[in-house]
Amino acid sequence: MVSPVKSILLKHPKDAFINQTKIDKEFIQLNYLDKPSFEKSCIDYEKFLNLIKSFNLEIHFLPIHESTSLDSIYTHDPCIISNRGVIICNMGKKERSQEPKKIKQYFQSIGIPILGQIKEPGKLEGGDVVWINEKTIAVGEGYRSNKEGIKQLQTLLGDLVENVITVPLPHWNGPHDCLHLMSNLSPIDHNLFLVYSRLLPVQFRKYLLRHKIELIEVPDEEYDSMGCNVLAMANKKVIMMKGNPITKKKLEQKGVEVQTYDGSEISLKGSGGPTCLTRPFFRKES
Repeated sequence: MVSPVKSILLKHPKDAFINQTKIDKEFIQLNYLDKPSFEKSCIDYEKFLNLIKSFNLEIHFLPIHESTSLDSIYTHDPCIISNRGVIICNMGKKERSQEPKKIKQYFQSIGIPILGQIKEPGKLEGGDVVWINEKTIAVGEGYRSNKEGIKQLQTLLGDLVENVITVPLPHWNGPHDCLHLMSNLSPIDHNLFLVYSRLLPVQFRKYLLRHKIELIEVPDEEYDSMGCNVLAMANKKVIMMKGNPITKKKLEQKGVEVQTYDGSEISLKGSGGPTCLTRPFFRKES
C-alpha cells in the first residue's frame, strides 16, 4: 500500500455527482455532513487530479451510471486488490450496493482478473482492509465489514496471506457514520504508519509496535478534519487534505513529501479523504 502507484482508478464528480439536483436529492440520505457544491467539487477535483497526474501513472476513470449514488466518487471501497486479481466487495452501506457490480464490469473491460466476490451474509468494504506487509492484512470489523465478510476474504486470498488480523472497531458515532479501519490508520512507508491511537484496540497497536512499525500520532484536533486519512502515492510521498498543519509537520519531520488539496467539498462533506477517492490497483517498487 506504499510502493509507487502505477495504475489508479478514479471517478470524477461530474460522473459521480452528475449535477446539483442529484446532490440535493441524495446527500441527506447518504448521511453527508453538508451539501456539496457541484461546481466547486468539479473545480477542486481537477486540482486534486493534477496532484495525482504529477506521479506519472496510468489513470482510469469509472464511467457515469445512474444506478450509483454520490458515494461512487469514493472508488477505494467497492473492491480489494491482491496479486492475483480483484476481490469484489459486498457493501455494508446499503446505498452503495450497486457500486461493486459496476467496478467489476470496469475491471473486466480492461482485462484485470477478478479473484472472487464477497457474498451475503458477508459484508466487506475496502476502507477496512490494510496490508501490513506482503503476507499480513488487517481488517476492521464494524458496521461496514462483518466477521463473515472477513472469513470469505481470507478464503479467497488463500496462500497469498499468512495472517489475517481482525481489528474490532468502536461504535464511535454510530452505524450511519463512516468509520473504517483506514479512518484510524494510513500506511506511509513499509515501517511507518500514521495513526489515531485513541480509536485503535490496544492489542492491535501493540502488534504494530512489536513488528517495528513506527507510529506517527494524529492530534485530536485534526481527526475530524481527516488528518489520519492520507494517501501514499509512493514510499514517503503522500497526498493529504489541507487544514491539518500539525500532522503535515509531523510527516515532514520524518522525511515524508506532502502535497495537499482542498477537500472541503469532495472529502469532508462525504467523509471520504484522498485514500477513499482513489483505488490504486497496480503498485511496483522503482
